[in-house]
Amino acid sequence: GYLAIMIGAGITILVQSSSITTSVLTPLVGVGALRLEQMLPLTLGANIGTTVTGLLAALLGNEDGMQVALAHLFFNISGIAIWYPIPAMRNVPLNAARALGRGTRLNRLFPILYIAVCFIAMPLVFLGISYLFSEGNAGFTALGVVVVIIVGTALMWTAYFCKYRGGS
Repeated sequence: GYLAIMIGAGITILVQSSSITTSVLTPLVGVGALRLEQMLPLTLGANIGTTVTGLLAALLGNEDGMQVALAHLFFNISGIAIWYPIPAMRNVPLNAARALGRGTRLNRLFPILYIAVCFIAMPLVFLGISYLFSEGNAGFTALGVVVVIIVGTALMWTAYFCKYRGGS
């Protein structure tokens, strides 16, 4: 697996895009030429390889650019250190990928809904909540507290439902 991480990083350094690397690997998993467990380390390596472009660009700039490029590199390395070395932790992204695949198999519009919710709706909700706390107005802050309690309760109920009531 660790060799596959280095191979994924090397391929991504050559093509300078982790999107290209993962876009090539995804259909290979779809047709069964590659297992999902084999794609994971290649994708993690691609996430490291994509930081090399930023590092190269930062070499020509000031030290602030290098600091940002190194933060990007170490953020990706930290993520790998959390999710890859412990086999049980690998199951989290693998099971999530399988669930997304099942959702897509059931309904072709599922990926569009997933993207709309995860990358548009949720960030807007969290930005709106953070706005309530940043205004300095006691009314907005109180409303923010109520919204956070409602969202937290909904998340705990969802976790309980999924874990103990057989929901998914």
